[in-house]
Amino acid sequence: MAPPHAPLLRRAAPALLGYAAVRALGLVVLAVWSAARDKSAYTLLTARWDSLWYTRVAELGYGYEVRLPNGDVHSNLAFFPLLPWLERLLHAVTPLSYADAGFLVSLLASLAAAAGIFAVADRVYGPRAGVCAVLLWAVLPVGIVQSMAYSESLFTALAAWSLYAVLTGRWVSAGALAALAGLTRPVGMAVVAAVWTAGVISFGRERGTQRAPGAHPDEDAPAPALGAPAAPYAPAWRRALGMLLAPLGTAGYVLWVGHRTGGGPLGYLDVQAGWRNGFDGGYAFARFVADKFTSFPSALAGLGLILGVALLIWLYVTGVRGRQPVALLVYTGVVLALALCASSYFGSKPRLLMPAFPVLLPLAGALARARTTRSALVVAGLAVAAAVYGAFWLNGSGPP
Repeated sequence: MAPPHAPLLRRAAPALLGYAAVRALGLVVLAVWSAARDKSAYTLLTARWDSLWYTRVAELGYGYEVRLPNGDVHSNLAFFPLLPWLERLLHAVTPLSYADAGFLVSLLASLAAAAGIFAVADRVYGPRAGVCAVLLWAVLPVGIVQSMAYSESLFTALAAWSLYAVLTGRWVSAGALAALAGLTRPVGMAVVAAVWTAGVISFGRERGTQRAPGAHPDEDAPAPALGAPAAPYAPAWRRALGMLLAPLGTAGYVLWVGHRTGGGPLGYLDVQAGWRNGFDGGYAFARFVADKFTSFPSALAGLGLILGVALLIWLYVTGVRGRQPVALLVYTGVVLALALCASSYFGSKPRLLMPAFPVLLPLAGALARARTTRSALVVAGLAVAAAVYGAFWLNGSGPP
């Protein structure tokens, strides 16, 4: 382990090496499994489901839609533009196809996400917990999505580094990264909410400490979490500029879609409605889980879903009790709410939860306190299980 004052990337090296090993294992198992079923693992990663929609946007732009027999309209306006833009850029400057470009972006973004997760966890819990947090994110059951030409890895990278920028007082960077996250996925509003909440609190704290002459507003502030240093002081104009930048990505794309469709500011919601996707407070998901208890085999799946949701809530509450920085709590809370309370695509919820990496920090802290041998065995076992499940999942009939 690198010394505490070593450069961040040097401290992150063990985490990145471990992450690369887990992802390589997943890809190898996927290749073997797919070959046994006479399928192409690379096609599963780059040219199916959402990845096809992204490459169509990169190649043809927006305007493509599919009308289903039941009257639903699936428009590619539902897909935010940053990943297709990057695919188009790489295709223009390299011999890569759009699908190849998407795969390369995903691979690089997943490493950037791993580094960002380490940076956040290292800041809050220390370097050992940072390594554990990255490995836990890598061994998620749906971790194979991190290697697909999807936008989850790109979004998580931007979100993690934006949150790290907030924790370290780099407000302009935090706002710029939040704006890019807002151009990547609808859940970009979670990053915006985190930046804005932390910014408002910083201004409130500044106002409350103005009575102490000569003191910066953050100097006497308590550490935001377990041993984590408080964010360095930043001038008010930097904090304000970061807050102004943060919503530009999400707001810009949503307003553009509304203008293009003629639906006004809520036009994007109409596009999502065409996919039968919306926010109903979790009612549809609750009914989906309840329907699982109509027979014995499916009841086991229903019980598993209930336990999974309960675990997420327990981990989130643990983070609150552990005094995680407010930016992390707000970000995680919004991601969890949007993923669990969406009214459609229940099978995709595990990957929609993937960007909520701060929920893993309590587990990472516990794993970091265990003996190295025990931690390694736990991670190795989870990595094998995730690799097998990922190969089984992608070779199934439905999209992840």
